[in-house]
Amino acid sequence: MTKSYAQIVKQIKALEAEAEKARRTEIDGVITRIREAIQFYNLTAADLGLTVKAKPESAKSDAPAKRKKRKSAAKTTAVAKYSDGQGNTWVGRGKRPQWLRDGLAAGKQLSDFLIK
Repeated sequence: MTKSYAQIVKQIKALEAEAEKARRTEIDGVITRIREAIQFYNLTAADLGLTVKAKPESAKSDAPAKRKKRKSAAKTTAVAKYSDGQGNTWVGRGKRPQWLRDGLAAGKQLSDFLIK
């Protein structure tokens, strides 16, 4: 006769409980042996590497090196090439500002806004 799904699930749960009990028993034994060794050899947390050491700011971390970011071209302050005479300026790069688009739509030429 084959087992039903419910019987198998019940058996799995019983085995998991048994495995966890065996695991705890083994862990308790390991911890006991570790404590005995620590006492026998008079080990400290520092000996075991369990203390946090303050690293100097200039020291590199033990973490894997992160990829270096590419250095962008030197950023320089561009000189404005276009102005509407009311304080609005544009260097001629990127999207045209709204004040310039409005002026061009009104019939002016780009050269009309050129700073001389």
